[in-house]
Parts: sequence; C-alpha cells; structure tokens
Amino acid sequence: GHDQLRILDYNRVVKDLHGRDQASFLAKVRERFDVAPNPGRAPAGPLQFGMHLDGRWSLLRARPGTYDPKDAIRSLDVSILQDNLLAPVLGIADPRTDKRIEFVGGIRGMDELERRTAANRGGVAFALYPTSLDQLMAVADAGQIMPPKSTWFEPKLRSGLLVRTYDE
Repeated sequence: GHDQLRILDYNRVVKDLHGRDQASFLAKVRERFDVAPNPGRAPAGPLQFGMHLDGRWSLLRARPGTYDPKDAIRSLDVSILQDNLLAPVLGIADPRTDKRIEFVGGIRGMDELERRTAANRGGVAFALYPTSLDQLMAVADAGQIMPPKSTWFEPKLRSGLLVRTYDE
C-alpha cells in the first residue's frame, strides 16, 4: 500500500549565478521571497526553501501574491521556485534541458547539496520540502501532470505501481 511509499524532496543545484554577483542575486531573490538565516538547512514545511550560497544556508519563504494558491501546479514548491527564481533570476527557462541545473534526490541529503555547490566553485543550491500525497492527488484530480523532477519516490517505483493502487 501507499503507506510504505515515501515521497522525498527533489533538490536543485545551479552551477552559477547567471552573471550576477552575490549581492545583486540576493537583492533579486528578496523581491519575491523573505530571506532569513537558516540553522536547519532543510525547510520545515511547504512554501519554504533552503538556499545554500557561499557556504551559508538561508531560509526563503514564498511571499503571498507570487503564486496562485488555487492552481494545483503553480502552487507547488517546485513551480514557485521555478517561476519566481530559477527562470527570472537564474535564466533557467527549461529545467529539463538546461545544463546549468542538476537535480539531487532527497535520499542524498543536505551534505550532497553543500558538496556540489563547493565543487561548482560558486552557484547556489535549493533544498525543497517534499511534495505531499495530497498535492499529488490534487494535480491528478485537475487532470494535470506533475512538473519535471518534482517528486522523488523511495522505494523507487516500477512504472504502473501508482495506476494499480486505484483499483485495490
């Protein structure tokens, strides 16, 4: 049953700041998010993001008005990050094809995000809160498809497993 299935976070590492220095990058981020120091690295709930920049973790909070809470897709954390930060600030229009972004499954943890940011000698990493089963169902109910790299399942799903759970 789906009680054993865990949905983990699916995090993002971007190799550079798209030609910005850190100060101007942070100024752009602050236009759409509240930014505070984050001792815990990973976000504690939805609409929050851990951001690893220059060896430090910050907590970003999505501001009301930067997303549509009634839209099952656009209100997902991955969409909020994509629409408000990755595309407009970092220039990543299509995360599926852009070579500047890497996706790190949540099973790898925060240390891996720190390691990759350091290996890139700059850039930035974002830790996301896992998508909930309710959010998945809302997207399915709306007849829509989840954005790319939005859910990391553990254990890994064989294709068709989710389809079969409906007729149990």
